[in-house]
Amino acid sequence: MFEMIVAGGWVMVPLIVCSIAAMAIVVERFVSLRQERIAPANLVSQILQVHQAGQLDARRISTIRDSSPLGRVLAAGLINQRHSREVMKEAIEDVGRQVVAELERFLNALGTIAAISPLLGLFGTVLGMIKVFTAITAAGVGNPGVLAGGISEALITTAAGLAIAIPSLFFYRYLRARVDTLALKMEEEALRLIEVLHGEREQDSPEAA
Repeated sequence: MFEMIVAGGWVMVPLIVCSIAAMAIVVERFVSLRQERIAPANLVSQILQVHQAGQLDARRISTIRDSSPLGRVLAAGLINQRHSREVMKEAIEDVGRQVVAELERFLNALGTIAAISPLLGLFGTVLGMIKVFTAITAAGVGNPGVLAGGISEALITTAAGLAIAIPSLFFYRYLRARVDTLALKMEEEALRLIEVLHGEREQDSPEAA
């Protein structure tokens, strides 16, 4: 493996950096984007039960806000629950946009890695071919070792770029879809909270929750 990296030339250095960064982003996002961490099940039902019991004070709302990203979104609505439905919805949407932006953290970087890795590989290929033609110009075709070295550098960097780009693009698409799913889930839960608090929807029974 080390010999292949050396044979690929200096272009392998940024490719290795890209591979490490992509792996770190994927692992971090997989850990961070777990549904039980972002949008805990039955959180709205628990909030409505506390509200029905008359115990939804500032301390409870603060605890809800700190519990999860969904909690932050719902807490924004709870703070404005005495205002109109529109004001409550706007407050939730403002915080929701911030939360979604945090969920998308590092995904643009992962997408950039998926885009530039093949280009870096292609750049290494061009450098390798330049080396081949330079060797041909200087010594003719009688030195197969020099020719093989240039061709090897060209092929290794191309393969490395594709090996990094393909999984990076796959995980970028997958994680982007997961963020969209979580955002939709939080939107549904927030709308449910608004409708129940403003009397437009019946509260779910504890058994159903």
